[in-house]
Amino acid sequence: MARKGINRRGFLQSAAAGTAALSLAARSYGRVLGANDRIGIAFLGVGGRAQQHIDVILDLQKENKGVVPVGVCDVWDGDAKLGSGKGRGLYPSAKRCGLDPDDKTHVTKDYRRLLDLKEVDVVCISTPDHWHAKMCIDAAERKKHIYCEKPMTKTIEEAHAVVDAARKYNVVMTVGVQWMADPLLPKVNEMIRNGDIGHVCQGQTSYYRNSLVGQWRYYPLTKEMTPKTIDWDMWLGHQFSVFPGVPLAEKRPFDRAVWAQWRCYWDFGGGMFTDLFVHRTTRLIAAMGVRYPARVVGAGGIYLEYDGRDVPDVATVVADYEEGCQVIITATMINDYPIEEVIRGRTATLRFTQRREGNKTEYGVDFLPQTIANRPTRTQEKPQTESRFIGGGISEGDATRPLWENFLECCRMNNRETLSTPELGAAAFTTVAMGVQSYRTGQVLFWDKEHRRAVPGNGSWAAQWERRSKARGKPNQIIGWRGGDRGSTLEPPEYQKLEGPWIDGKDPAGA
Repeated sequence: MARKGINRRGFLQSAAAGTAALSLAARSYGRVLGANDRIGIAFLGVGGRAQQHIDVILDLQKENKGVVPVGVCDVWDGDAKLGSGKGRGLYPSAKRCGLDPDDKTHVTKDYRRLLDLKEVDVVCISTPDHWHAKMCIDAAERKKHIYCEKPMTKTIEEAHAVVDAARKYNVVMTVGVQWMADPLLPKVNEMIRNGDIGHVCQGQTSYYRNSLVGQWRYYPLTKEMTPKTIDWDMWLGHQFSVFPGVPLAEKRPFDRAVWAQWRCYWDFGGGMFTDLFVHRTTRLIAAMGVRYPARVVGAGGIYLEYDGRDVPDVATVVADYEEGCQVIITATMINDYPIEEVIRGRTATLRFTQRREGNKTEYGVDFLPQTIANRPTRTQEKPQTESRFIGGGISEGDATRPLWENFLECCRMNNRETLSTPELGAAAFTTVAMGVQSYRTGQVLFWDKEHRRAVPGNGSWAAQWERRSKARGKPNQIIGWRGGDRGSTLEPPEYQKLEGPWIDGKDPAGA
């Protein structure tokens, strides 16, 4: 694949292009909901995660913030004993929202009924991944604003269909990566755009857990979960499709484990790659200012959790970008000792961290200047300038409400530039989904920007950087490299003048 050369200037331009998703100021595109209008919210899928969304909306309702739950949908009757006494499923959630469980118009197992209600302004989608795209597109067509849990969709093709639908119907949409509400991210992005850490070469992040019963097997199964209490055909979605002839899932016999612990199976999700990696990937690429990778490889395996699952318990994605940098996302579900989350630049490193003072925890980044010398340096060597801590961040657990508040304000202003746009969501999801595809096929993958799809890789990625290295200060010889931009900041030692091939036995240095 022919690729244009990238330099520091190109990276900073990409970083600047990413600031829209990090701006806390909403840009108005014309109101559709007045400042005093009540926003009616319908919840599509009310399992464990949805209960936290219900908490937020009920709190805002109590505070007279102009929101009210008006509908609930789930394929399961529910169990009032699950979820720390809050309950999960259709009827317990309806009661929590102050709705009459016998009201079949507003409490239903068919989400389409809620989309037809004029009192529904916003839908909150917290279903299994394979339903996300279908519900998002149907909601957009009915001009409902959308809060969709991550990952945005199950497939790359679906992600871009959702982006297209949100644009076409001009609806506001946020992808539920709550950490995008962290006010620290715009600070980090600004530092990178200002060149405070030099050329950014690598971002690194992780997700580590350890469960005796296995990841996602901790969702309980009960005897009451049967085809009598669960609309199994509706949940599978084998009669529904985003693309003609492609069902959301194939028909199969009812299985409690598949239903309640669906994240363990490829037919319904992407395991750690899409359920967990999306959180960290979205946050990292937003801070760095990059979007779609050029090259991705996924690795891992099921190394311990042999319990009938499809998805690996150890996984890593390596994504390379045309901007001349790399993102590494790694995790295991069988050990909870993490690695640091960092963004590495030539002159400094940004390390996401926290510090405790008494009973208070402050979230932020450590700014760690890097020593550059004519010999390789060690991390224990004292940096040229002092490191410092930059605070102002929030924890992931505290970010759900701020993300909702931003989303609702954007709904009132008909402003599509939420803190977690579908465009950003599609880029992050594409990255990790390419990791899934690479892991499952054994192929290195390239991103085809023109057709928005992953294609098999080849040797051109390495070759383009080798050509650039061998251009020897002649940038115009490199395809796409902007003439006049030196690119490299290396300072060759004096002895490097002795480099070069001997032609006809002659020393190129004239020694």
